[in-house]
Amino acid sequence: MNSLKIIIIVTNISLYADGNLKTGLWLSELTHLYHAAYEKGYTITIASPEGGNVPIDPESLQFFTLDKISKIYWNDPAFKELLKNSKSLAEISGQEFDLVYLAGGHGTMYDFPDNTAIQNLITRHYENGKMIAAICHGVGGLLNVRLSNGEFLIKGKTITGFNWFEESLAGRKKKVPFNLEAALKERGSHYTKSFIPMTSKVVADGNLITGQNPFSSKEMARVVIRELEKQTDDSKSKKL
Repeated sequence: MNSLKIIIIVTNISLYADGNLKTGLWLSELTHLYHAAYEKGYTITIASPEGGNVPIDPESLQFFTLDKISKIYWNDPAFKELLKNSKSLAEISGQEFDLVYLAGGHGTMYDFPDNTAIQNLITRHYENGKMIAAICHGVGGLLNVRLSNGEFLIKGKTITGFNWFEESLAGRKKKVPFNLEAALKERGSHYTKSFIPMTSKVVADGNLITGQNPFSSKEMARVVIRELEKQTDDSKSKKL
């Protein structure tokens, strides 16, 4: 049994600020990593800022976005029950993980960037040599994370995340609270994106891994698992 522990942090927000349009977690950005980690025997914790129910963005359940893996999990009553009972960040405070992963969905733009529990968790784990990963709008949860020296975590790092043109394609430019691409650049990161919008891109910069959009979910899971295993092998060889 593999003893690696991962935490997947998801949003509690179900509506955009105007209160008229539904949002939430983008399902595939959770399911692909969850599935890959489950198959490896990792211990998986699903947590959210407040705990409890995790709203799902209805757009992620459409025929063209609900991929095979996500469909399997969405039709699994036990998995749905998990999403109704996420741990709160307060409940997992002080626990240690091998990976902290921020799943996306537009809801995260409201409850991730200014959440000090997320910031403290990421800072502690990153500075302890653990892996941090974020995908799509979940990357916004990295915006205000500072290291012990006061510098922003993403300053000077090569990263990606949902870009402004993709926001336009999604029809959400007038709905979102800020421009994620611009905000990431303002923090001094080396922001990069795929040549063709809405196609997969995953960037690894040391122990920081970011994915651009929902279409990066499958590759993201593959890269994260690969890097986790590499890290585990390295630590084993150092002990020998």
